[in-house]
Amino acid sequence: MNEITTRWRLDGRVALVTGGSRGIGYACARELAALGAQLLLAARDADALEAARGELLEEFPACAAQVFAADLEDAEARLELFDWIADLGAELSILVNNLGSNTTRAALDYALAEVEALLRTNLLSAFHLCQLAHPHLAAHGAAAIVNVGSVSGITHVRSGAPYGMSKAALHQLTRNLACEWAEDGIRVNAVAPWYIRTRRTADALADADYLEEVLARTPMRRIGEAHEVAAAVAFLCLPAAGYISGECVAVDGGFLRYGF
Repeated sequence: MNEITTRWRLDGRVALVTGGSRGIGYACARELAALGAQLLLAARDADALEAARGELLEEFPACAAQVFAADLEDAEARLELFDWIADLGAELSILVNNLGSNTTRAALDYALAEVEALLRTNLLSAFHLCQLAHPHLAAHGAAAIVNVGSVSGITHVRSGAPYGMSKAALHQLTRNLACEWAEDGIRVNAVAPWYIRTRRTADALADADYLEEVLARTPMRRIGEAHEVAAAVAFLCLPAAGYISGECVAVDGGFLRYGF
């Protein structure tokens, strides 16, 4: 391969994708595998992980997908994940922080415990995973982290205040780590999706009136697909994006640019 082709490939690179069994996480795994990466997938549901692994290996045998079933909301599980990675001897060079959850309510209706749980899942787990990944990524010297944020971390949407708080903080974490870890050869970026067609959004988008409201605020007049988020994530992992760090790329059909 010539220099240009090599910039657009991830051959031999090892990528960890959290929440990698379904939706955006699975789409990210598939995109990275297509570009030549070897995959480590982590998620809660062991059966869903095995199903995803089988599908990925069938389509991309060289991706050598391996899976780790655990609830990464728990700090001990995150430590066990990185013990597993060390035991594998995997030379990790890509981390995709896709783990996340939400419960949508009015701000006054959240119990404090619910808010704390959302922050642990959407923010603190990503922070800890970045810390744990750092020695591996720094040893590689040309590494990438991509955090899956949200447009709700940039502007108000109806996803609930704690979710927006967690994603805004995740975007700021992205900027801070990009500055701190540049000297270690680690680029850190984020993506911020708007409505994407996944299992999690299916119920909301099944409401025809609500769907029309969403489309009315989306210049491209359609719902995004998981592979479109995955393409942005994969690009940010590529050598071709080697001078991009600290950015948050909206994957939103123009939603954030919409005026009156």
